[in-house]
Amino acid sequence: MARAINKGPKPAGGYGKVSTTAIQQAKEKQARRLAPKPEVKRMRSTPPPPKRVAVYADLAHTVQAALLRAQKHGIAKLDARMLLLHVLGIEPTDTAWLLAHDNDAVNAKQAEAFGAACARRRTGEPVAYIVGSKAFYGLKLAVDARVLDPRDDTETLVDWALEIAPSALSPLEGIVRGPATPFTVLDLGTGSGAIALALKSQRPQLQVHASDASADALAVAQSNAIALGLQVQFHQGDWLAPFAGQHFDCIVSNPPYVAAADPHLAALTHEPLVALASGADGLDAIRNIVANAAQHLNAGGWLLVEHGYDQAEAVRTLLTAAGFAEPSSRKDLAGIERCSGAHWPGRG
Repeated sequence: MARAINKGPKPAGGYGKVSTTAIQQAKEKQARRLAPKPEVKRMRSTPPPPKRVAVYADLAHTVQAALLRAQKHGIAKLDARMLLLHVLGIEPTDTAWLLAHDNDAVNAKQAEAFGAACARRRTGEPVAYIVGSKAFYGLKLAVDARVLDPRDDTETLVDWALEIAPSALSPLEGIVRGPATPFTVLDLGTGSGAIALALKSQRPQLQVHASDASADALAVAQSNAIALGLQVQFHQGDWLAPFAGQHFDCIVSNPPYVAAADPHLAALTHEPLVALASGADGLDAIRNIVANAAQHLNAGGWLLVEHGYDQAEAVRTLLTAAGFAEPSSRKDLAGIERCSGAHWPGRG
């Protein structure tokens, strides 16, 4: 039988004899190559953090979706509404608009701006500072970090002052006081001008003065007076210091009244501390005002001050000790004694 002929190229040196050992090694190598590879266990790496999306803005394609998204991230419902209205260019107090436009589209730019506004709110910044204004007694006041954010509770003080201030001089008062002697009101620590401007808007015939130790605060108040077209005389100085020799029919004030160590101040870091805290018990400013008000009041004139939820009795005691007559307190809408006042003996 003829031998099979190797048709491949002849190796250099010819076809040498292959040893048994070499053949065995070749077989083992081939077997290892063809054998299934064992599964390699790998260490699990820590999964990457989720991709940071635009806060509150993701999926906020409609008005309704944007509001729900904000509330999901901890923004109060009313705050979310006001912030979104501001971003959309609608008056922040016009919450009724949202009911008729809940399916309106919110574009990417608006969603981003809304997200930024909500992020600021989560740090505790007042909504009024973010939108740049606050409604108070029917007035739209510009506010920022230079002044205290006006609270609704302070409207109680305005209500009381309006009860004291005449809507118009009666014929008898016109004879006694004289036609050229208007009813005078002084607002101490005016801040944004909220109290003074509210009084002037409701009683245009009043002669209203307002003071503040802060030049920055007075700049805000004066700007508001110009924008609203209300004439108020502003003075810079510490409480009653700018009014030597002057007398008024009513002095009102929303002074700082929070104790310096009160833990609630930690949540109010965006507002000026000088407008919030006043000594160890919070009554230093009120003591100053009560002690000096009498020399600036006409006979029968009134002093009205706002104070903390638990300070009414202490303020009435201060008024009595200073010689004021019939001190009393007024409750806010929550039923808390929020303001106390009394009149100087004499007419009234």
